[in-house]
Amino acid sequence: MKRLLLHPVAKPAVFIACLLPFAWLFYSALTNQLGANPAEALIRATGDWTLRFLCIVLAITPMRVISNTPALARFRRMLGLFVYFYVVVHLLSYSWFDMGFDLADIVKDIIKRPFILVGFSAFLLLTPLAATSFNAAIRKLGAKRWQMLHKLVYLIAGLGLLHFFWMRSGKNDFAEVFIYAGIIAALLGWRLWQRWGRRQHRATPQNTATP
Repeated sequence: MKRLLLHPVAKPAVFIACLLPFAWLFYSALTNQLGANPAEALIRATGDWTLRFLCIVLAITPMRVISNTPALARFRRMLGLFVYFYVVVHLLSYSWFDMGFDLADIVKDIIKRPFILVGFSAFLLLTPLAATSFNAAIRKLGAKRWQMLHKLVYLIAGLGLLHFFWMRSGKNDFAEVFIYAGIIAALLGWRLWQRWGRRQHRATPQNTATP
């Protein structure tokens, strides 16, 4: 597995795999396979894929640690940028199909509807993370400040989940919401458990050998 992850073809293969949902949606839109309401189907599908990729990004570190596979970390940046890619497509789909790119109506709709405001806030917070996902940005910010900035991903995950919850509350359909909530809670809970374990380890007096 480690050899496969470090293979030169691994990154292009993951890149193509990440584009497949978009390619399928694009093809389905062209061939009228998105159902009776293609605009709604496209908006919701791109939102779903944003949340899925966010869960995948959050899962990288636990998977890397638990499986002792450091090579997984080399895909985290690419996957994070695909989160931003799908949220941009999601926002563009909403702006185009629902609002006709009418900026004044879009602003009014964001202010009027809390679930859209929450989703748009998550998009705004994701933007600096995507903009600083490059080595030059890490060098300019410094590793510590860069890491603090990118911890916003935890807040973004919460906002994304709240956006999804409010969107589904209109139809009283929470089955998928609970699934995503469970996944995100488990991934964030693992991080808290790891941090607590490190603090406990530091607080435990270390036995020193006597000559």
